[in-house]
Amino acid sequence: MTHPPGLRLARVLTRRGVVQDTAWHRALLAVDRRAFIPPTVWVPDPEHPGWDRPITRDDPDYRRWADDDYALVTQVDDGRPAGADGRGLLPTSSISQPSLVVAMLQALDVRDGMRVLEIGTGTGYNAALLCARLGDANVVSVEIDPAVAAGAAKNLAAAGFAPRLVVGDGAREVGGPFDRVIATVAARRIPPAWITQTAPGGVIVTPWGPGTTSAALLRLTAAGDGGAGGRLIGDAAFMWLRDQRRAPSRWPEHVDAGDPAAIAGPVAVNPRVVTDRDPGWGVVLGHLVPDLAVGPEEAPEDDPASAGEATVYLFDRAGSWALAEYVPSGGPFEALRCGPRDLWGEVAAARAVWEEAGRPGRDRLGLTVTSSGEHRLWVDAPDRVLSPRT
Repeated sequence: MTHPPGLRLARVLTRRGVVQDTAWHRALLAVDRRAFIPPTVWVPDPEHPGWDRPITRDDPDYRRWADDDYALVTQVDDGRPAGADGRGLLPTSSISQPSLVVAMLQALDVRDGMRVLEIGTGTGYNAALLCARLGDANVVSVEIDPAVAAGAAKNLAAAGFAPRLVVGDGAREVGGPFDRVIATVAARRIPPAWITQTAPGGVIVTPWGPGTTSAALLRLTAAGDGGAGGRLIGDAAFMWLRDQRRAPSRWPEHVDAGDPAAIAGPVAVNPRVVTDRDPGWGVVLGHLVPDLAVGPEEAPEDDPASAGEATVYLFDRAGSWALAEYVPSGGPFEALRCGPRDLWGEVAAARAVWEEAGRPGRDRLGLTVTSSGEHRLWVDAPDRVLSPRT
């Protein structure tokens, strides 16, 4: 008797309690993930921090990762590796972690006969699962990279699936209405087309991240008036929409402590709040202090006189920057700022808003996107909007 093509991975995910919907269990059994993984993938290179090194199918780890709960980078630097020996600097396409794939598909809450739009075809694996669950005719998938799209089309055809594939910008309309929209790329701002293509009452599941932290999983319901709203429901580390991603940069490229226009003055807020790992705070900070980037630099370990100290740098890539000198003895903390924005002032105001709301965790947060495109972050209920202080 022939085993189902996706049996190995389905067993891993069901044993771990990831799969709670029998229909998606059947879809997992019907699709072999290995058939959607290209001959070369990229993993972090310990000998070259910040770079990813290529791994091919003859590596034992490649075969192990294919049938386990691992995300794998399948393209770097938009298909043109920037480093020697095929090393990549910026991951630009991947096959997602299977447990996250299942979590997102289950969050869609699909029923037989529904039409689904997928943003970000990637290798085609997620589209294949949608086809196995809903049928080819009910699945449309959009991929912006022609080479990635061609690979997905080949993979899907070889596996026996034929969704409608579109090569283009997933942030633009491709038709509709759709009962469900699922994005396998993260958005800092929800594209209006995702909402307007969704039928009233339809569901949009996407990674969303407003700022400094990685994206969280967001489930929106279309209101029918061009707006949508819903809650954050979990982790979702994904690559960004290409027109919303930011090039890698570090604080020395943006901060000039010797600039004569820099303004010196103490700040009361602890500079280390910007590195607070509370997921709820990360979302609030990113939303209330848009475009913020953070670069803490710890004092040298071999200098006992500065033990525990750090310089914390902020910048927005648009001409505003700030730094503050953290010392364990407490504040006020010495600081500099330059540019049109008072970034430490914005951080302090955001921290006050979060604390006054009861330090909500990410599970208490939600988002409303209005018909005009405004993004309103709220805690517990849509009428409790977290607004920046003026």
